[in-house]
Amino acid sequence: MLKRKYNIIVEEGMDGYLISSVIELPGCHTQAQTVDELLDRTKEAIELYLDDNKRFKPLNRFVSLQQISV
Repeated sequence: MLKRKYNIIVEEGMDGYLISSVIELPGCHTQAQTVDELLDRTKEAIELYLDDNKRFKPLNRFVSLQQISV
């Protein structure tokens, strides 16, 4: 099976939990208390997302993440 790469954004919630969002898969996100646990759960969330959306083809292609100050 061909493995695909996905980009995730990791944030820390107000409760201290880490939250991951998969950029290419709208609505695909999860949370955990540690980075290792978060990455494992994110892989599982991606697999479940793709199983439920077998015909899903990403509409956007991730280019970059930027941070600006205003």
